[in-house]
Amino acid sequence: MKKTMNTRILAIALASIFTVSLSTTALANDEKKAIPVELKFIGNIQSQPVFQLTFNSPDENEFTIIVRDEFNTVLYRDYVKGNVTKKFLLNTEELGNTAIQFEITGKKTHKKVIYEVNKQSRFVEDVVVNKMD
Repeated sequence: MKKTMNTRILAIALASIFTVSLSTTALANDEKKAIPVELKFIGNIQSQPVFQLTFNSPDENEFTIIVRDEFNTVLYRDYVKGNVTKKFLLNTEELGNTAIQFEITGKKTHKKVIYEVNKQSRFVEDVVVNKMD
């Protein structure tokens, strides 16, 4: 019972630590023409968050991916072609609580989509009362 409880608390704590806020920035009047790209939090590997960036665009097939920290330092830059999926492992030990931005730009249309990832930490404590006979 105690081991199950500790595992539950640990799982809740880890989920809370890596609560991720994703927000999409797109032009309000051109939502139909925005780049069809999606960034998802897919889990953790050795306590490091993993994100999946998926492109699904029949019209646009070349993209620039730039990952920046909140100080505008470029952490990653790549050019991709076609409908691809890329995974990103963020090293939170090096980044700390720094916000990260994923900026995706279509080469042909120059449209941008920006995702911002923020890490929020919370302490969760469960109190359980059991009746003992």
